[in-house]
Amino acid sequence: MQITINLPDNLAQLDQATLIQEIAIALFQQQHITFDQAAQLARIPQSEFQQLLTNRNIDVSGTIANDPDDEPETLILESLRTSLQQICEGKVHPISELWDGIDV
Repeated sequence: MQITINLPDNLAQLDQATLIQEIAIALFQQQHITFDQAAQLARIPQSEFQQLLTNRNIDVSGTIANDPDDEPETLILESLRTSLQQICEGKVHPISELWDGIDV
């Protein structure tokens, strides 16, 4: 989508990248778009967009998406509990068999 905006002379001095960043920040603050969408709209990396928000004292806590490769702490703890239980029951395997049956 392309939008044409008529700006007052004092705003016309700003470059296009700055204007787009300002729009992205405003839409994010008003919760019209997510953090990821705002960074994408601003055409800058998420880390740089986060720094822009931080410099303006805009709270970003809880808005940055978690890494999909990170497992929730509860899942990790449950896996550790299961492993400990298996060890206590003697359900262990020698390290030499660790990679048996895994096709790479």
